[in-house]
Amino acid sequence: MGFTCGIVGLPNVGKSTLFNAITAAGADASNYPFCTIDPNIGVVIVPDNRLNRLTDIYNPAKTVPTAIEFLDIAGLVKGASKGEGLGNQFLAHIRLVDAIAHVVRCFDDPNVVHVDGSVNPQRDIEVIETELILKDLETVDKKLAEAERRAKSSDKKARAEAEFYERIRMHFGSGRLARYFAIQGDEESVWMRDLHLLTRKPVMYVCNVHERDLHADNAYVTTVREIAAREDARVVVVSAAVEAEVSELPENERAHFLQGLGLEESGLNKVIREGHDMLHLVTFFTAGPKEVHAWTVERGTAAPQAAGIIHSDFERGFIRAEIMAFEDLNRLGSEAAVKERGLLRIEGRDYTIQDGDVVFFRFNV
Repeated sequence: MGFTCGIVGLPNVGKSTLFNAITAAGADASNYPFCTIDPNIGVVIVPDNRLNRLTDIYNPAKTVPTAIEFLDIAGLVKGASKGEGLGNQFLAHIRLVDAIAHVVRCFDDPNVVHVDGSVNPQRDIEVIETELILKDLETVDKKLAEAERRAKSSDKKARAEAEFYERIRMHFGSGRLARYFAIQGDEESVWMRDLHLLTRKPVMYVCNVHERDLHADNAYVTTVREIAAREDARVVVVSAAVEAEVSELPENERAHFLQGLGLEESGLNKVIREGHDMLHLVTFFTAGPKEVHAWTVERGTAAPQAAGIIHSDFERGFIRAEIMAFEDLNRLGSEAAVKERGLLRIEGRDYTIQDGDVVFFRFNV
């Protein structure tokens, strides 16, 4: 699995339409709030032309792409942190994901009712983020109370921990998300990790626009970009309606359809690319006559740990990694040609897996 992305936003912003388009999972996209009560889950293949090229070179019996799992989390509303609109249930689902795609309505349509009566991206973003902050504040308050009880018994570490939680509370009080909180030292990193805060998760804003606004930002998208710039966040502009049309076409007709609209890629590709980059992920490959397989790991992963993604025995008995760069294999056309040119590298335990590496792991258990 590549990563898990939760799709959040107010009701009727296009979340379920987008989810249906990119996963073909058939979620109910009816025009009324709370049509999605449980998170719909869909797994979609990550498109990668490198995998196609490796399949051509090796002609394997099987090709396995990496994938992204999407959770369509029902629409949040003001008061969700207190249970409004089944909010507590929905907020709990967000804890399951690696990243959040926050869908923001950036189109006008009198036939699609807005839960707050008008389209206003800044207000909509603030509603969602406020509810996430309030939910995180509950979590921090519980931890603070526990630390303060321990501090009464002259536990110096507990006092330091309580002060840490107090700083987070002050941070939340200024309306800032946890991912912008300044952590000081390894101990605070552990405390923060153990909180599992919703607002610590990386976020991309997905601006859902009308087809006519895909080539130039409208005023709503401009507002979202200004907000994202202040938060150092990412923005992806898509049209859920266009994505729905693309999803209904045969695979071999999709590129032509997008070209007809003046688009180089689908909204799904944009979300995946930004998501991979946001989570610092890279893709490496294993290849042979039996199988060509794409694997996703965090950037900076050492070779033995990457081997462990395939099988724990590979990590436990790791000897070395034999590596070809995809660019070399693509250019020369065969593994034999890469070896003849002396471009196959032997790497040990300290090697960090790079995006596009084609790897054969040697191990012994």
